[in-house]
Parts: sequence; C-alpha cells; structure tokens
Amino acid sequence: MSTEELYTDGVATLSWVGASLAVESALTRAERLGIKINAAVVDRHGNTLAYLRMSGAFLHSEGLAVDKAYTSASFGFATREWMGKIGDDERLRIGITSRPRLVVLGGGVPIIAGGICMGGIGVSGGTEEQDEVCANAALEALGLLPIVTSTE
Repeated sequence: MSTEELYTDGVATLSWVGASLAVESALTRAERLGIKINAAVVDRHGNTLAYLRMSGAFLHSEGLAVDKAYTSASFGFATREWMGKIGDDERLRIGITSRPRLVVLGGGVPIIAGGICMGGIGVSGGTEEQDEVCANAALEALGLLPIVTSTE
C-alpha cells in the first residue's frame, strides 16, 4: 500500500483507506494480546471515519472508543495526559471532566503527521495500557511514531 493511498490530497486529511487500516491494525494487536476491543478513527473535525468492534467486546466500550478518538483529535494529545494537565486545579477537574464526549482514560491518541493533527484513534475494551498499545499499533500501521506515555 502506498502513502498516497493512506492520505487524501489537498488539506492534510486521513483517507478512508488509512482509517480502515488503522482500526484493523488495532484489532489485530488486540487479538495478539488476547483481548476484545472497539476501535474508532475520527477526522480532524471529530467525524467518525472508521469503526470496528470485535465479537465479544464490551458494548459500553463502543462509545468510549469513539469519544477517546474525538478527545485526542480535538486537543492534539493522548487522552491519558488529561489528568496530568488538570493537576490540582479542582475547578478544571470538575469542569472539563463533565463535558460530553471528553474522556480522560488512556486509549485515545492523536494522528499527527507533518506537525498537523489529522484526527484521532480511540480504543476501548482492555486496560488503559492495553488500549494504548492497540492505538499505537494503529499509528505504526500509518507509518507514524507511537505516542509514548507514562504509566505512573
């Protein structure tokens, strides 16, 4: 598969081919880990481009996967980073976490190429660490570097 097939022309946007490859790669990694997940890719505007659910994956994880992708695309950083950014700011903790679709659990990573956030990948169904491993597998399939996060 060529790079041209993964991305659309003009404005840096992930194509349906790239989005499909990303979710398939996340599910393939989940199979190797022995877990059942939901995986979603959204574009830079938060619109779902691709979604796959493994048979037996938790039903509630569907919405979480899509919202993790949405959160990482809208802010340009991994969802796991939210609590560190909130820190001890109680107003921010209460305010930001009450926003619809904002997820502070690990498993959402932005799709950044050439310094431009083109969307996000969200995975849900395993532990936060397992979800991130699967999301990073999706980035790797797109030829992008995985997001390095701390598990502290």
